[in-house]
Amino acid sequence: MRQHPWMYLFILPGVLYFTVFQYLPLLGNLVAFKDYSPFLGFSASPWVGFSNFTGLLTDSEFLTALQNTLLISLLQVVVAFPAPILLALLLNSLLSDRVKRWVQSVVYLPHFFGWVIVISIWQAVFGGVGPMAELLHALGFGQQNVMANPDTFLALVTAQVVWKEIGWGTIVFFAAISAIPVERYEAAAVDGAGGWRRTWHVTLPGISSVIVLLLILRLGTVLNVGFEQLLLQQHAVGADAAQVLDTYGYFRGVVGGEWGLATAAGLVKGIVGTALVIAANSIAKRAGQGGLF
Repeated sequence: MRQHPWMYLFILPGVLYFTVFQYLPLLGNLVAFKDYSPFLGFSASPWVGFSNFTGLLTDSEFLTALQNTLLISLLQVVVAFPAPILLALLLNSLLSDRVKRWVQSVVYLPHFFGWVIVISIWQAVFGGVGPMAELLHALGFGQQNVMANPDTFLALVTAQVVWKEIGWGTIVFFAAISAIPVERYEAAAVDGAGGWRRTWHVTLPGISSVIVLLLILRLGTVLNVGFEQLLLQQHAVGADAAQVLDTYGYFRGVVGGEWGLATAAGLVKGIVGTALVIAANSIAKRAGQGGLF
């Protein structure tokens, strides 16, 4: 540090950011062990031990929110996570650079839309008076409102995430594919490997480290399934279908004033996410991958 003081000065803003906005707020987790009141503050609010956590286990609304969160997260990991990889592989197989850039621009654009705009667009297309409802009615399926159907809500939420974020993820994987040396493809072609063989034996191994890294990071946020997205659609399908841990904490804490219960739910999310990251990182290292740390 004495030899290169200016180099450390450059990282000071980042250190301050994480300290102020990431680490200091961790002290607020004390609320999970208190009967917290904003009027009494942290010090005067009485300690209740693990009462808030035991209250979560007996709260049917929390159990419903946990179940919905796990189902939505599972679908997003199984469907939404591989989608950018498949699109990147498809773009890599195209010969025309102009077509590649055009497709990338089209699929990347929804990433910049806020969830209010995304839900509005989907409501206009798949709502009760949208063109999809009219098409289903003309085909003899009756009057359908996909946006207000609890039975198809899980698939709807997953499709929205894929539509909005597939372009953003494709950029990362496409950059990883472009970093693979061309000589590997040429050597595979000389050995008689076709397009599918080159993809399986050259492209996928070449981006496997990036896939593992992003999967580990995704597991760390496995219980975060989109607060704004779910909150905007909860009134249409009901709390039984759209209540997740993020909205549970909002309604119980911010709206209902049960700060200790809401903080306990958030602390459970953090503990589970941390455990999953550590476990996934350990498994990745045992499988021969670099891991995250």
